[in-house]
Amino acid sequence: MKILLVDDEAELVSALAERLTLRGIDAEFATDGDTAVDKVRAAAFDLAVLDVKMPGLNGLDLKKRLQRLRPGLRFIFVTGHGSEEDFRVGSAEAASYLVKPVPLDELIRKINEAMAR
Repeated sequence: MKILLVDDEAELVSALAERLTLRGIDAEFATDGDTAVDKVRAAAFDLAVLDVKMPGLNGLDLKKRLQRLRPGLRFIFVTGHGSEEDFRVGSAEAASYLVKPVPLDELIRKINEAMAR
């Protein structure tokens, strides 16, 4: 399983990728949408965990771009400050919609659930 984490909080996303890797999950990260697109063009990922609110390309728009590149890619959204509208749209667009800070065990559980679908 190969996961791409995308969040504009560099310290958070790099630490999360490292913690997932220590748990046996192949995880890479990007801190912006354009870098995420480049990574998905270069390698096959099974799932992307996207921050909803990012400067430039937000998570919902990034999902659309990544889906065009890799139609089978699965998604989980995370946010630190989502609105009810974000939740409604995000829940419809992804396997899960989680609020930060997300406990690592919960994220892994949601990743496994998304991959089982």
